[in-house]
Amino acid sequence: MHRLSLPALLTLSLGFLAMTSCNDSTAHSPAGRSDAPPPPAETQTLVLGGGCFWCVEAAYELVPGVLSAEIGYAGGKRPDPTYEQVVTGATGHAEVVRITFDPARVTRAQLVDFFWEIHDPTTLNRQGADVGTQYRSVIFYANPEEKALIDASMARANAEIWEGRIVTEVSPLPAFYLAEEYHQDYYKKNPHAGYCRVVIKPKLEKLKQSPLIRQPSTP
Repeated sequence: MHRLSLPALLTLSLGFLAMTSCNDSTAHSPAGRSDAPPPPAETQTLVLGGGCFWCVEAAYELVPGVLSAEIGYAGGKRPDPTYEQVVTGATGHAEVVRITFDPARVTRAQLVDFFWEIHDPTTLNRQGADVGTQYRSVIFYANPEEKALIDASMARANAEIWEGRIVTEVSPLPAFYLAEEYHQDYYKKNPHAGYCRVVIKPKLEKLKQSPLIRQPSTP
Protein backbone atom coordinates (compact mmCIF):
# COMPACT_ATOMS: atom_id res chain seq x y z
CA MET A 1 0.00 0.00 0.00
CA HIS A 2 1.35 3.41 -0.93
CA ARG A 3 1.74 5.50 2.24
CA LEU A 4 3.68 8.56 1.13
CA SER A 5 0.63 10.73 1.66
CA LEU A 6 1.34 11.11 5.39
CA PRO A 7 4.21 13.61 4.98
CA ALA A 8 1.97 15.63 2.68
CA LEU A 9 -0.74 15.71 5.32
CA LEU A 10 1.75 16.74 7.99
CA THR A 11 3.15 19.42 5.71
CA LEU A 12 -0.34 20.88 5.37
CA SER A 13 -0.76 20.85 9.14
CA LEU A 14 2.67 22.39 9.68
CA GLY A 15 1.68 25.26 7.39
CA PHE A 16 -0.54 26.49 10.18
CA LEU A 17 2.45 26.45 12.54
CA ALA A 18 3.97 29.38 10.73
CA MET A 19 1.12 31.43 12.15
CA THR A 20 1.57 30.49 15.81
CA SER A 21 3.89 28.58 18.11
CA CYS A 22 3.90 26.67 21.36
CA ASN A 23 5.79 29.48 23.10
CA ASP A 24 2.60 31.51 23.61
CA SER A 25 3.03 34.35 26.09
CA THR A 26 -0.63 34.04 27.12
CA ALA A 27 0.08 30.55 28.47
CA HIS A 28 2.47 31.70 31.18
CA SER A 29 1.22 31.88 34.74
CA PRO A 30 2.73 31.76 38.22
CA ALA A 31 1.03 28.44 38.92
CA GLY A 32 3.02 26.19 41.23
CA ARG A 33 4.77 22.93 40.40
CA SER A 34 4.17 19.53 41.90
CA ASP A 35 6.27 16.41 42.28
CA ALA A 36 5.75 13.68 39.68
CA PRO A 37 4.01 10.70 41.35
CA PRO A 38 5.35 7.22 40.56
CA PRO A 39 3.16 5.20 38.18
CA PRO A 40 1.19 2.22 39.52
CA ALA A 41 3.11 -1.05 39.47
CA GLU A 42 0.76 -2.75 37.00
CA THR A 43 1.28 -0.17 34.26
CA GLN A 44 4.19 0.81 32.00
CA THR A 45 5.57 4.17 30.92
CA LEU A 46 7.08 5.70 27.80
CA VAL A 47 8.82 9.09 27.64
CA LEU A 48 9.14 10.90 24.33
CA GLY A 49 9.08 14.34 22.74
CA GLY A 50 7.95 15.58 19.35
CA GLY A 51 7.86 19.34 19.41
CA CYS A 52 5.47 21.27 21.61
CA PHE A 53 4.46 19.05 24.52
CA TRP A 54 0.90 20.41 24.53
CA CYS A 55 0.32 18.77 21.16
CA VAL A 56 2.01 15.45 22.00
CA GLU A 57 0.04 15.17 25.23
CA ALA A 58 -3.29 15.79 23.49
CA ALA A 59 -2.49 13.24 20.77
CA TYR A 60 -1.66 10.41 23.17
CA GLU A 61 -4.68 11.14 25.32
CA LEU A 62 -6.78 9.98 22.36
CA VAL A 63 -5.34 6.45 22.53
CA PRO A 64 -7.42 3.77 24.28
CA GLY A 65 -5.28 2.19 26.98
CA VAL A 66 -3.32 5.36 27.76
CA LEU A 67 -4.07 6.10 31.40
CA SER A 68 -2.29 9.45 31.66
CA ALA A 69 0.01 11.76 29.76
CA GLU A 70 2.16 14.05 31.90
CA ILE A 71 4.05 17.00 30.49
CA GLY A 72 7.65 17.54 31.58
CA TYR A 73 11.31 18.01 30.72
CA ALA A 74 14.10 15.47 30.16
CA GLY A 75 17.52 15.09 28.62
CA GLY A 76 19.18 18.25 29.90
CA LYS A 77 21.92 19.29 32.31
CA ARG A 78 20.10 21.33 34.95
CA PRO A 79 18.13 19.53 37.70
CA ASP A 80 14.44 20.45 38.07
CA PRO A 81 14.34 23.18 35.40
CA THR A 82 11.53 25.67 34.95
CA TYR A 83 9.74 26.34 31.69
CA GLU A 84 11.37 29.76 31.45
CA GLN A 85 14.80 28.08 31.63
CA VAL A 86 14.01 25.27 29.20
CA VAL A 87 12.45 27.51 26.55
CA THR A 88 15.75 29.37 26.14
CA GLY A 89 17.38 26.14 24.95
CA ALA A 90 20.26 26.66 27.38
CA THR A 91 19.46 23.74 29.71
CA GLY A 92 19.52 21.09 26.99
CA HIS A 93 16.16 19.62 28.01
CA ALA A 94 13.51 18.53 25.56
CA GLU A 95 9.81 19.17 26.06
CA VAL A 96 8.54 15.63 26.65
CA VAL A 97 5.49 13.66 27.71
CA ARG A 98 5.50 10.71 30.09
CA ILE A 99 2.82 8.28 28.93
CA THR A 100 1.45 5.79 31.43
CA PHE A 101 -0.40 2.95 29.75
CA ASP A 102 -2.04 -0.41 30.33
CA PRO A 103 -0.06 -2.97 28.29
CA ALA A 104 -3.08 -5.27 28.26
CA ARG A 105 -4.94 -2.67 26.17
CA VAL A 106 -2.22 -0.99 24.11
CA THR A 107 1.35 -2.12 23.54
CA ARG A 108 4.57 -0.15 23.69
CA ALA A 109 5.17 -1.03 20.03
CA GLN A 110 1.83 0.50 19.05
CA LEU A 111 2.57 3.69 20.97
CA VAL A 112 5.99 4.03 19.34
CA ASP A 113 4.52 3.40 15.87
CA PHE A 114 1.93 6.11 16.59
CA PHE A 115 4.75 8.55 17.36
CA TRP A 116 5.71 8.72 13.66
CA GLU A 117 2.15 9.80 12.82
CA ILE A 118 1.82 12.71 15.24
CA HIS A 119 4.81 14.85 14.22
CA ASP A 120 7.45 15.36 11.53
CA PRO A 121 10.54 13.41 12.70
CA THR A 122 12.66 14.65 9.77
CA THR A 123 13.13 18.25 10.94
CA LEU A 124 16.10 18.61 13.28
CA ASN A 125 15.31 20.61 16.44
CA ARG A 126 12.16 22.02 14.90
CA GLN A 127 8.43 21.48 14.56
CA GLY A 128 6.85 24.19 12.44
CA ALA A 129 7.32 27.58 14.07
CA ASP A 130 8.77 25.98 17.23
CA VAL A 131 12.55 26.04 16.80
CA GLY A 132 15.26 24.95 19.24
CA THR A 133 16.72 21.83 20.83
CA GLN A 134 13.87 21.83 23.36
CA TYR A 135 11.55 20.89 20.46
CA ARG A 136 13.66 18.00 19.18
CA SER A 137 12.20 14.65 18.23
CA VAL A 138 13.32 12.16 20.89
CA ILE A 139 12.38 8.78 22.38
CA PHE A 140 13.92 7.46 25.59
CA TYR A 141 14.42 3.79 26.47
CA ALA A 142 14.88 2.11 29.85
CA ASN A 143 16.56 -1.13 28.71
CA PRO A 144 18.03 -2.85 25.62
CA GLU A 145 14.71 -4.49 24.76
CA GLU A 146 12.97 -1.12 24.58
CA LYS A 147 15.78 0.28 22.43
CA ALA A 148 15.49 -2.63 20.01
CA LEU A 149 11.74 -2.06 19.76
CA ILE A 150 12.22 1.66 19.06
CA ASP A 151 14.94 1.01 16.48
CA ALA A 152 12.75 -1.50 14.65
CA SER A 153 9.76 0.85 14.63
CA MET A 154 11.90 3.72 13.36
CA ALA A 155 13.35 1.53 10.60
CA ARG A 156 9.84 0.65 9.40
CA ALA A 157 8.72 4.28 9.48
CA ASN A 158 11.85 5.32 7.60
CA ALA A 159 11.17 2.75 4.89
CA GLU A 160 7.40 3.09 4.61
CA ILE A 161 6.66 6.74 5.40
CA TRP A 162 9.61 9.08 5.77
CA GLU A 163 11.97 7.90 3.02
CA GLY A 164 14.97 7.48 5.29
CA ARG A 165 14.93 11.06 6.56
CA ILE A 166 14.14 10.52 10.27
CA VAL A 167 16.47 12.40 12.64
CA THR A 168 14.83 11.35 15.92
CA GLU A 169 17.18 11.00 18.90
CA VAL A 170 17.01 7.63 20.67
CA SER A 171 18.66 7.86 24.11
CA PRO A 172 18.75 6.16 27.53
CA LEU A 173 16.00 7.30 29.86
CA PRO A 174 17.20 10.25 32.00
CA ALA A 175 15.50 11.95 34.93
CA PHE A 176 12.00 13.18 34.13
CA TYR A 177 10.96 16.53 35.63
CA LEU A 178 7.26 17.27 35.80
CA ALA A 179 6.41 20.62 34.21
CA GLU A 180 4.40 23.36 35.84
CA GLU A 181 0.73 22.68 36.54
CA TYR A 182 -0.54 25.20 33.98
CA HIS A 183 1.01 23.10 31.20
CA GLN A 184 -0.80 19.90 32.21
CA ASP A 185 -3.88 19.10 30.06
CA TYR A 186 -3.28 22.39 28.27
CA TYR A 187 -5.53 21.61 25.31
CA LYS A 188 -8.40 20.45 27.52
CA LYS A 189 -8.14 23.58 29.66
CA ASN A 190 -7.61 26.04 26.80
CA PRO A 191 -9.45 24.73 23.70
CA HIS A 192 -10.03 28.25 22.38
CA ALA A 193 -6.43 29.46 22.68
CA GLY A 194 -4.84 30.35 19.36
CA TYR A 195 -2.32 27.48 19.27
CA CYS A 196 -5.00 24.99 20.26
CA ARG A 197 -7.45 26.12 17.57
CA VAL A 198 -4.94 26.51 14.73
CA VAL A 199 -2.53 23.63 15.39
CA ILE A 200 -3.73 21.07 17.92
CA LYS A 201 -7.42 20.73 17.01
CA PRO A 202 -6.85 20.08 13.26
CA LYS A 203 -4.12 17.54 14.06
CA LEU A 204 -6.37 15.68 16.51
CA GLU A 205 -9.16 15.51 13.94
CA LYS A 206 -6.78 13.81 11.48
CA LEU A 207 -5.40 11.46 14.13
CA LYS A 208 -8.90 10.26 15.04
CA GLN A 209 -8.82 8.36 11.74
CA SER A 210 -5.77 6.36 12.86
CA PRO A 211 -6.49 2.64 13.37
CA LEU A 212 -4.97 2.89 16.84
CA ILE A 213 -7.56 5.48 17.86
CA ARG A 214 -10.53 3.85 16.15
CA GLN A 215 -9.90 0.43 17.68
CA PRO A 216 -11.00 0.34 21.33
CA SER A 217 -8.18 -1.84 22.61
CA THR A 218 -5.58 -4.48 21.87
CA PRO A 219 -6.97 -8.05 22.09
